[in-house]
Amino acid sequence: MSDLRTVGLDLAKNTFFAVALSGAGKRLWRKKLSRTQVLRTFAEQQVCRIAMEACAGAHYWSRKLQELGHEVVLLPAHHVKGYLRGQKNDYNDAEAIAEACLHGRLRPVRPKTLEQQEMQSLHRMRKLLVAERTALVNHVRGLLAEYGVVIAQGRARFGREMPFVLEDAENDLTPRMRELLARQLQRYRALDEELSWYDQQIKEQVRQDAVCRQLMTVPAFGPVVSSVFRGWIGDGKQFRRGRDASAALGIVPRQYSTGGKPTLLGITKKGDKELRSLVIHGARAVVKHAHKKDDPLSRWIQRLLQRRGTNKAVVALANKLVRIAWAIVTRGEVYRVQPA
Repeated sequence: MSDLRTVGLDLAKNTFFAVALSGAGKRLWRKKLSRTQVLRTFAEQQVCRIAMEACAGAHYWSRKLQELGHEVVLLPAHHVKGYLRGQKNDYNDAEAIAEACLHGRLRPVRPKTLEQQEMQSLHRMRKLLVAERTALVNHVRGLLAEYGVVIAQGRARFGREMPFVLEDAENDLTPRMRELLARQLQRYRALDEELSWYDQQIKEQVRQDAVCRQLMTVPAFGPVVSSVFRGWIGDGKQFRRGRDASAALGIVPRQYSTGGKPTLLGITKKGDKELRSLVIHGARAVVKHAHKKDDPLSRWIQRLLQRRGTNKAVVALANKLVRIAWAIVTRGEVYRVQPA
């Protein structure tokens, strides 16, 4: 494996830079390539290991280069930075990527399939719509406050009270302002309808995916969380154990230890921020209702609440749930609730 030629490819929008290293780390060649030259150049090269940073476009290029027979390694960009030597330029960046791959200590990122990217794109579009709807509600509430009309927080309250605000002739809204607010209400309803379509697509996708159906047996894993987790983890083979999956998601304590004295701080917050947020909020809902149940998991949560408090119990449960979900994905099992 070490004798295989390693090529570091620095990705960009139009101009790419490649540096090839031998198994001993000696530079063999370096090239500047246009976007149209990349595949043609590597089609003419002997089979080699191509390393890239896991950044924009990396998953597309990894699939295309694998089709040519090459081995592709995606590396976390923030870890590659430590291998950069000398001035920062494109050739040195490509050489740093090749050296990081040759070193072999960095955990590579698994290239995403088209299905995973499609699922991820669906959730990102939905997230954008949710943010747009929230911004619209807050924007209108702020404008109404300037006219002495106050609507309580919450999307449901906004949808119920806005028609009455527009029809109320006793408030200080001018005819022009009512017209503007009516258009904003129309836009809000359109966003709501669009989001309903996305939610329906996610539910349909989950129903058709056997792994997602298995994940939904885990507490706190509904259609959205199961779908996002499935798109993130793939087949789960990139992790040796469940603890590695929770560490990659950033739900483990951050260490600052020296002199043999271990110091554990808050969680690392590495990896996918959106998925981590979804899992933690799902765990918070499970913790909130744990006192109503008497199964072993609920009793464990209640004991943890008494010892460590709510927030630490929520994060500990999220860590446990990610490890359970990893086991379900990799072993094809279903979560079984143990009897009380």
